[in-house]
Amino acid sequence: MSCSLLCRLCIVGGGPAGFYTAQHLLKSHPDIHVDIYERLPIPFGLVRFGVAPDHPEVKNVINTFTQTAQHKHCCFFGNVNIGRDVSVKELQEAYHAVVLSYGAEANRRLGIPGEDLLGVYSAKDFVGWYNGVPCNKDLQPDLSSDTAVILGQGNVALDVARMLLSPLDILKKTDVTQPSLEALAASHVHKVLIVGRRGPLQMACTIKELREMVNLPGTKPDMVTAEFEGIAEALKELPRPRKRLTELLLKAAQGSAGSAQATRQWGFRFLRSPVEIRPSSDVTRTAGIRLAVNRLEGSGENAQAVPTGEVEDLQCGLVINSIGYRSLPIDATVPFDPHKAVIPNTVGRVEQVAGLYCSGWVKRGPTGVIATTMNDSFDTARALLQDIEAGLLKLSTKKLGSKAIVTLLEKRGVNSVSFLEWEKINAEEVKRGGRAGKPREKLLDVEEMIKIAKT
Repeated sequence: MSCSLLCRLCIVGGGPAGFYTAQHLLKSHPDIHVDIYERLPIPFGLVRFGVAPDHPEVKNVINTFTQTAQHKHCCFFGNVNIGRDVSVKELQEAYHAVVLSYGAEANRRLGIPGEDLLGVYSAKDFVGWYNGVPCNKDLQPDLSSDTAVILGQGNVALDVARMLLSPLDILKKTDVTQPSLEALAASHVHKVLIVGRRGPLQMACTIKELREMVNLPGTKPDMVTAEFEGIAEALKELPRPRKRLTELLLKAAQGSAGSAQATRQWGFRFLRSPVEIRPSSDVTRTAGIRLAVNRLEGSGENAQAVPTGEVEDLQCGLVINSIGYRSLPIDATVPFDPHKAVIPNTVGRVEQVAGLYCSGWVKRGPTGVIATTMNDSFDTARALLQDIEAGLLKLSTKKLGSKAIVTLLEKRGVNSVSFLEWEKINAEEVKRGGRAGKPREKLLDVEEMIKIAKT
C-alpha cells in the first residue's frame, strides 16, 4: 500500500454508514486513502446483525461493501475498539480527517417498574441473539409462555414478531444462529401482541413488513375491532403510501386475511402505553404488563397520545421493548448531545471540532432504512470533499495514517483483523452453514473468529 497519497482519512464503524461514506469518498477523489476501524473482527454492522434472517435480499448490499473494502485505497481493521484501544485524539493526530459512523449500540429504556424482571428484553438484544451478535449469544430468552408483548410498532417490532411465529421450515433455511433456532423450535409462544401508543393511522412499520405478517403461514390476525372505528372513512384523505398500509391493516382487522387452520396469532393493540411490568407471585419474573389507555390529540402524523386515566392489564410471560436504539458517547473529547443521543453536527461536520465528521445513526438518530443511511452518508462524504477542496483540512501536513495506529495497537497487544482475514472467517461460516443447508452458520465467539482469521 503506497504511503504517498495526499489525503488520509479514517472511518470509525464498519457498518452501512461507514461503508457508504467510504464508497462515496473513494469514488469521488483519486488521492484519498480510507481506513475503516471496526470494534468486532467482522464487518457490515446492522446489515449482518440487524437485518432479519428471512430477508437475505436486503443483505445483498454486502457485495457493494466488499468491493469498497477491496479498493486499493481502502483498508479494514477489525477487532479495534476506538475509545478503548485507541483514542479519537490519536486518530486525529494520524489522519487528516476522522468520520464517526459507529451507530447506536444502546437501547432506549422504558423507565417503568418491572423493566428488569426476567422475561423482559430489549429488541436490540433479542435481534442480536438470533442474528449472532457475540455479546448477545448467552441471552437465553424465556420462551415458555403462551403470549408475548412487543412494545413498539416499527419494522424491528414486526421482525421480532415474525421470528417468534415463523414456521421452523422457513427459519431452517436462513442464517439464524443454531442455538436460536433450537430455542425457537422449543418455544411455547403462540400469540404475539404488538403495542403502540398511538393509533392505526400513525403505525410506524412499512407495508412490506405488514404484508409479511399478514401472509405468515400458520398464523391469523387478532385485532380489536373498536380500535379501527372511523379509519375507513379517513382513507381518502391519506397520502398514497399511508393509504395502502392502512387498507392492508383494515383487511387484516376485518378477518379477511389469515388461515382458519392457524395455530398461532398476532395482533396490534393501539392507543396503549406501558406503565408497569407485572411480576409473578414470587416477584422473580414477568407475569403481565399494565398499559395506560390513550386518546389522540391532533391528527395525522403529528397526533399526540394523551393518557385517559384508564389502564388495562395483559397476561404475558415475555415482553420485548422495541421503542428504539440510542447512540453512546465514544470519547470525552467528542461533543455529544445526551438528550438527542447524537453528535451535534451540521451536515455531518461535528460542531466546534475541525476535521471531525459523523454519518449514520450517530449523526441523525436511529431512524430510517439502509437507503436512508446511504443518502445520509453520501451527504457527509460530500461535506468532507467540499472541505478538502476549500483547503480546510491542512493537507500540507504529512499524516502517517494506519502506520501510526498499527504501531499503537501492537504496543497495546491488540490483534487487529484485516479484510482478507475476515474472508477466512466468512469462508468458515459458509462451510459450516452448508452442512446444515443454511447460507452460513455465524461464529458467535470473538476468540474463535480471531483464531480462524490468523490461521
